[in-house]
Amino acid sequence: MDLEELRAFLAVAEAGSFLAAATSLRMPRATLRRRIDQLEARAGVLLVDRTRDGVSLTEAGRLLAARGRLMVQESNALLQSVREAGAEPSGVLRVLLPVGLPPHLFPPLLTLARTYPRLAFRLQFSDNPIGGLMENVDFAIHFGETSPAGPWVSRELARLRVWLVASREYLARRGTPASVEDLARHDLLTWEAPFEDGRSWPLLRGGTFSVAPVITAPDIHLIRQLAIAGHGVALVPDAMVPDPGLPEGALVPVLDEIVGREIGLRVVVPAVLAEVPRIKAMLDLLEPFLGKLGL
Repeated sequence: MDLEELRAFLAVAEAGSFLAAATSLRMPRATLRRRIDQLEARAGVLLVDRTRDGVSLTEAGRLLAARGRLMVQESNALLQSVREAGAEPSGVLRVLLPVGLPPHLFPPLLTLARTYPRLAFRLQFSDNPIGGLMENVDFAIHFGETSPAGPWVSRELARLRVWLVASREYLARRGTPASVEDLARHDLLTWEAPFEDGRSWPLLRGGTFSVAPVITAPDIHLIRQLAIAGHGVALVPDAMVPDPGLPEGALVPVLDEIVGREIGLRVVVPAVLAEVPRIKAMLDLLEPFLGKLGL
């Protein structure tokens, strides 16, 4: 299959018209149409329906679009690997991260980045990094026990404790819960993990129980800061990394032998990109880096 014809077809599929696709590719519309015609001749079927309002994909076209994006990604990754073979990792790494990571984790990450001074980072954030199409991303870090099905390379970086914490001031004012039932008399704050219900809290020995949180959010840092400020008992992942500027023990565990669980922190990479030098280099450094942080 001719990759230039495929790229032209994918541009039309995404833009919905020959004019918009030709503009995005900076290509004469006649050249674009010719490439689509040649691709349809090779396939032996129509790939796009042409109408006055634009174009729409046929069933064959939708199938080719779904698989074709991966083919183009694979070809681009192969070229990147060849260009960077034996060279110092360089370029821009596009990283997708969970929203609400503690800000004080990022300065050490910059120290890690200086190992390869020709690398730069483009950070994006999502409350569910693997919940949608991970396009224009080199790798994603997410919480969970599994990674998406499909052509991905997945690695667990660390295990984190998810448990209840509260400030000493809050517990002095409202009392310390001695049982799950006592939580009903407290203001509850909860981190909601992807694909989970924040109203269902885990028991350490298995199972769950229902709660009515005052605030539910996918932002770990927000929930943690609310707990530090004395606004309630919070269910959050805890990296056990000290909070800068706060005395040790600003947050104390609550019902830590009853409520909680462990959750994985994972990295997932499109399989076609796993051997690109700049991506492989960073993956190889992540685990030792987290180990130094105590994760």
